[in-house]
Amino acid sequence: MKIKAIITGATGMVGEGVLLECLGHPDVEQVLVINRKAGGISHPKLREIIHTDFFNLSLIEQQLMGYNACFFCLGISSVGVSKEEYKHITYDLTMHVGQLLAGLNPEMTFCYITGAGTDSSEQGKMAWARVKGATENALMRLFRNAYMFRPGFMKASPGQKNIKSYYKYFAWLYPVGRLVYPAGFCTLKEVGQAMINAAVKGYPKKVLEVKDIVDLAKA
Repeated sequence: MKIKAIITGATGMVGEGVLLECLGHPDVEQVLVINRKAGGISHPKLREIIHTDFFNLSLIEQQLMGYNACFFCLGISSVGVSKEEYKHITYDLTMHVGQLLAGLNPEMTFCYITGAGTDSSEQGKMAWARVKGATENALMRLFRNAYMFRPGFMKASPGQKNIKSYYKYFAWLYPVGRLVYPAGFCTLKEVGQAMINAAVKGYPKKVLEVKDIVDLAKA
């Protein structure tokens, strides 16, 4: 099975890592990235749409047809934003895009980057975790083939340009953390590989913790 994937958030650290993995993978034959600004990457497989308003995709809707995977890496941190703004971007925006894609491509595999500690019950004390849990649950109702990725600390891939500011200060932790607490550490290469394998082969679990991500990357 060959993959034609849409990637969101490709100008961020996670999305860029997933994009680089897709561009180098033989099972991925076409990639469409939807960015608010130019990503600066050129590749024969890659097509880029610059579009600033993800709540209004009507102008590009026809260009989103014919894809069998979406690797949704767009998101924001809950730090420094209101609960309302965090929900608006994390839940409302994700579901707006998801509902459109589900209508255009009903059999699409939808892989969503969420986070370790997400609250599937939607009843916990942490507001961000409840919102992430609600988003996960809604996506799994919307798509028959939906996989929620909950990575912990992720090691960037060689050649990445979009590195989070804190990463350069904590990158040294990765080899130690992977050794002593493997359940909390993976690489962006593994995340990208696991997403591709989810689209090609599937996986028994719909919610993937770090161990599942690592295992699926090897599949």
